[in-house]
Amino acid sequence: MTTKTISRPPVVTSPAPVLFLTILCMFAFGLLGTTPVLASGLIEIAELLAHPEQYDHQDVVVTGKVMNVQLATNRQGQPAYGFLLQDHAGTLKVVSLGQLEVREGDQVIVEGVFSRLRQVGRTIVYNEIKAISVKPMTRLNPDLVG
Repeated sequence: MTTKTISRPPVVTSPAPVLFLTILCMFAFGLLGTTPVLASGLIEIAELLAHPEQYDHQDVVVTGKVMNVQLATNRQGQPAYGFLLQDHAGTLKVVSLGQLEVREGDQVIVEGVFSRLRQVGRTIVYNEIKAISVKPMTRLNPDLVG
C-alpha cells in the first residue's frame, strides 16, 4: 500500500488579501456603485490621521470596526447616529443621519466627507467623517470576510 502526501496551501493570516477580494467582488457585482470616491480606492485610517489637511472636506472611503455606537435625533427630530470607526492603526468618528443598519463590532465600509475639525459650540471635533453610506461587509459577502 502506498501513502500519498497531499500538501495544503498555506493559511492566509493577513486581512489584506481578504479585504482586497472583498473590494474586488463589490466592484464586480456593483454593490458599491461607481462613484468618484471609489475610483481613487480605499484610504487607510492611518493616512487620514497622518495627513488630515490633505483630506479635509474630501470624499473618502474607509473600512474598520464599529465601536461605541450612539443613537440620537437632530434638531429637526430626524434619527441620527455616531460611532467610532477603528482599525489596527487608529480611530475616527463617524456621524450620519438616518437609521443605523450596523451593530457594535461589525466590519464596515464607510463612504463620506472627512473633516479634520468641526466646531460645535465651544467644542471642536477632530477627524470626523460625515457618512453618506455605511455598509456592513458581512452582508455584502460573508464568505469573503474573515
